[in-house]
Amino acid sequence: MTSDTATASTGRPSSRTGETWTIAQVAEEFDVTHRTVRHYEDLGLISPERRGTQRVYHRRDRTRLGLILRGKRLGFPLEEIRTIIDLFDAPRGRRTQLEYVLGQIDERRTDLEQRLRDVQDAIAELGEFERRCRDDLGRLDHV
Repeated sequence: MTSDTATASTGRPSSRTGETWTIAQVAEEFDVTHRTVRHYEDLGLISPERRGTQRVYHRRDRTRLGLILRGKRLGFPLEEIRTIIDLFDAPRGRRTQLEYVLGQIDERRTDLEQRLRDVQDAIAELGEFERRCRDDLGRLDHV
């Protein structure tokens, strides 16, 4: 695929040609605000290149941002997300990261399953309370 072909289909050059993005493009792609992107930069979770006052995002920054947002959707706190992402840079990066992530997934799943049970119990309690209220209302209508 040539750079021209990639540009025609995506409006940007192929990633194989050192593709970069602006903060506006990254924010739009991930449907977040510029402020959110800058916040993750301030926390050191992403590190765009600086060209004067302009931030220049590379594939690594986009990958990290995608992982951050996925982690947030799954309910991981930012410090856990940082640990997981930073493991990519550690020796044995992928293996260490996968082992760590699997442990975190087990913990997260256990937490979510407990929350699900709590929500189901709350719904059942609301249903019982609703039934009693309707019974009381029905008795009042017959008085």
